[in-house]
Amino acid sequence: MPATGVSAEWAFGGAAGAGVDVVVVDSGIDASHPAVGGLAGGAALHWDAGAQRVVTVEGPHDDLFGHGTACAGIIRRAAPDARLHSVRVLGERLTGKGLVFAEGLRWAVRSGARVVNLSLSSSSQELHPLFHDVADEAYFAGVVLVCAVNNVRRPSFPSQYAAVVSVAANDATGPFDIDCNPHPPVEFGAPGIDVEVAWPGGGTLVTTGNSFAAPHVTGLVARLLSKHPELSPPEVKAVLRAVSRNAVPAVSPT
Repeated sequence: MPATGVSAEWAFGGAAGAGVDVVVVDSGIDASHPAVGGLAGGAALHWDAGAQRVVTVEGPHDDLFGHGTACAGIIRRAAPDARLHSVRVLGERLTGKGLVFAEGLRWAVRSGARVVNLSLSSSSQELHPLFHDVADEAYFAGVVLVCAVNNVRRPSFPSQYAAVVSVAANDATGPFDIDCNPHPPVEFGAPGIDVEVAWPGGGTLVTTGNSFAAPHVTGLVARLLSKHPELSPPEVKAVLRAVSRNAVPAVSPT
């Protein structure tokens, strides 16, 4: 990574995500949707109340709500050559158990992915240490976690951890229109207002939310890593800051 002169062309020019595995942890993905273009793999997790444990079933599965398909379509649009994987942790009402989410995230981190999209969060203080441990595991394994912040202003995880890339919606429309926030915990803004997204069954709809801002950044990270696979998670953040619309130009010493 150059000390100065990082630009969108340097970061993304000519790249389309080839060779990069991206996992979407969500409600599942409709792999047959033309905006998704198929999946490379994944797993579905659920809570077994009788056995009191998380059950993981690897292989194809449906989208039980539509949220995951929407996120996957955005990522595919930004990084058409990336390999998409689905980890289903949410059910028909877009709800789920925090422990299932945490274990799904752990599965994603250990799956060989370079980028994981998390357009969901947990406010469970009890699970905070577990999410923190998994986020740290991802960081040291070179896996970039891109997390949407909660649409409601309350503490939620893992978007508040320094090890992840946290994203909220801005009013931009261009694929490279990201903003850098100098006052974390929200680090970046990306298109998330009136976004046209894929929906199960082959259709689309227009929706708004931080959930749909995060996959824009996930797609850019996939493109970046396909061109510069040597970059670490903190270096990825540095590049995103450098190419943001409100980046402060570097000053050369005189």
